[in-house]
Amino acid sequence: MPKTVHIGLTSPHILARTRGAHHDRSRYALTMAMFAFAFAILCARLVFLGLGPQQSADAEKRGQLSTALSRPTIVDRAGNILATDIVTGSLYANPQKIVHLDDTVEQLIAILPFLDAGTLRRKLSSEARFQWIARKLTPRQQAVVHELGLPGLQFAAEPHRVYPAGAEAAHILGQVDVDNKGLAGIEAWVDRAPRIERPERKSSVEAGAVRLSMDLSVQHAVREELVAALARYRAKAAAGLVLDVHSGEVVALASLPDYDPNRRGQALGKDQFNRLTSGVFELGSVFKIFTVASGLDHGVTSMEQGYDAREPIRVGSHTISDFHAKKRWLSTPEIFIYSSNIGSAKMALDVGAKRHREFLARLGLLDRIGTELGDTAAPILPASWKRINTMTIAFGHGLSVTPLQAAAGAAALVNGGYRIEPTFLFRSREEARVRRERVVKAQTSELMRYLFRLNVKRGSGKRADAEGYRVGGKTGTAEKVVRGRYSRDALLTSFISAFPMDDPQYVLLVMLDEPKGTKETGGRATAGVNAAAASGRIVERIGPMLGIVPQLDTKPAFDEAVSASY
Repeated sequence: MPKTVHIGLTSPHILARTRGAHHDRSRYALTMAMFAFAFAILCARLVFLGLGPQQSADAEKRGQLSTALSRPTIVDRAGNILATDIVTGSLYANPQKIVHLDDTVEQLIAILPFLDAGTLRRKLSSEARFQWIARKLTPRQQAVVHELGLPGLQFAAEPHRVYPAGAEAAHILGQVDVDNKGLAGIEAWVDRAPRIERPERKSSVEAGAVRLSMDLSVQHAVREELVAALARYRAKAAAGLVLDVHSGEVVALASLPDYDPNRRGQALGKDQFNRLTSGVFELGSVFKIFTVASGLDHGVTSMEQGYDAREPIRVGSHTISDFHAKKRWLSTPEIFIYSSNIGSAKMALDVGAKRHREFLARLGLLDRIGTELGDTAAPILPASWKRINTMTIAFGHGLSVTPLQAAAGAAALVNGGYRIEPTFLFRSREEARVRRERVVKAQTSELMRYLFRLNVKRGSGKRADAEGYRVGGKTGTAEKVVRGRYSRDALLTSFISAFPMDDPQYVLLVMLDEPKGTKETGGRATAGVNAAAASGRIVERIGPMLGIVPQLDTKPAFDEAVSASY
């Protein structure tokens, strides 16, 4: 029988082939798994990059390069934006990544000609890894630089302060530095005030706005009339403010020459200071309102009493005389409307130096006033308050104060007798009532309102009589000190007024520095022909804006009383 050969699964040849195939499949699977793993990592990385966390981190890092602060928006009492932040691009460089130094410098200078070539070259060739090149570029400048594609240059987002109204309210708002830090005005106050919320890379509006007492429409009218007066009377400077007599709010304040806070360099001029809060002046006969009020309040005079003004007063080497001498006995109202230096000096002597000084102090005329713009300039007082000082201060010589102090003091004389500290922030009259302090008798205030109006109807303030608005006020023409002596050729004219005098709501102060006589004024340069006239034009414009209804058809009862009594 033939021998049978059995070939099974355990054959050595088949077993070897089986093992080889299995090994190949394992290696193939392992290789595929490795490729799949690597592909998955690559995809994950691409997805991660695509979602932008690294870009966001880089952007955040670039944003943190900026030291500029975000600031709250500032608005006027009606909500009009006066100052706000916008986002701008600031150009910086990593000098270590600059490829072609000369080419980079040349192209940047062509686009940004305000850069200094030498300084730029030093920055781009330094060993540092960060150098600011240009801060707060315009969108167009940023786009053109970006299109160059120069290595080593990047942009950081920074808040940039802008003032939509330009120079309109420069001396109220102040300005900021390149890092958006307040330098002056309300901007500096914002940095000092802990309760002001500072936005963190959010829009300023979201963080809440700082609301001022200023009315932009009134501010524009006041400033525009001051600009016109500056040109009309060829004055060196002009200033004006409007103050709410019941709330103490400064509704408008302008001091010329001024500047555009969008262009910080303009604020550096020596004449661009705020004359109303930072300048002190002898205001001349304007001060007679405080002298007469003191005499009436202390009962040393009355509307029926008066003083002999026939002869000048001689005190040592000093002679006190009247500019427009009547050379007769003058009643208290006549002393006021004829602006008698003799009568005012005698009245102050009757009040007494101590009581006269205390009265001025109660009105806030002898100390700094604290406001959101900072403390006012310190008044210049006599080193020793003697009898002669009382006499000269009575008619506005020998004591220098800021115009804001004078306006605030005048407000107390017409608002019923209450002193209220001025503010540049919105404040309701209800809130102001808890802050006010009586400094003058109600009867004195009533008499002063009468005298204010009488001076516009019969005295030196006639040109301020804006029809229908019952303006009242007092003029002041002061000789400035030039080379140690009073000069008749260098005058400071001012007019403090209130309106409407039957129910005063606002005080207006207008001041002109060294105005010149014109054909219109008959060659004169005194306050009655310039500061008073400018005040009348301002009242006619701002009266309707402030809600004061002019009485044109009938003669007001208050005017009837003034006319009947004089």
